[in-house]
Amino acid sequence: MESKLDYKKEFKDLYMPKTKPSLIDVPAMKFIMIDGKGDPNEENGEYSKAVELLYALSYTIKMSKKGQNKIEGYFEYVVPPLEGLWWCDEGKIDFYDKSKFHWTSMIRQPEFVTDEVFKWACSEVLKKKPQLDVSKSRFQVLKEGVCVQMMHIGPFDNEPETVNEIEDYIENNSLRNAISTVSKNGSIRRHHEIYLSDPRKTYKQKIKTVLRIPVEHK
Repeated sequence: MESKLDYKKEFKDLYMPKTKPSLIDVPAMKFIMIDGKGDPNEENGEYSKAVELLYALSYTIKMSKKGQNKIEGYFEYVVPPLEGLWWCDEGKIDFYDKSKFHWTSMIRQPEFVTDEVFKWACSEVLKKKPQLDVSKSRFQVLKEGVCVQMMHIGPFDNEPETVNEIEDYIENNSLRNAISTVSKNGSIRRHHEIYLSDPRKTYKQKIKTVLRIPVEHK
């Protein structure tokens, strides 16, 4: 039986950091992304619709080997975890007023995915789930560069505690928080989260989330 590439296991430095801050240089990766704003916990809100669309597109690509459209270079893989970039108009994220959130929800795509593959997936989802607005999605390469990251274990509302640990590490290691700065490729650097647990099935105190903050050397 052909083995499946599981990005979480293959790239543990990206997805399984320790529960203490560490420095990492994040390489370029391919993503399907959707931008939005508002409280992610709003029932049937903009965020939940974005997540539904992301998974519809990602699984359409994953299951493409079963259809007539054979994708060049296709290999078996596990769909990577949901991720998110977060920011507020005021600059620093207000974790306690989620209505102020701006976000980019995204899922990493395997290396064989191209613009053509993404457009094909959009057309397939449009046929099967016309209620989903595929025009909100885009295919993009993201290169974050140097960041400090840490595993957060527990409720999302407790994330400020982990963020404080990361900020202390930044301050004590001749680094500077680079959130909202513009990278060399023109993208704006953001607070980044990777969701390793399904909050619907996981006890709140055991939810695992990778928190990642872009930095630059002083």
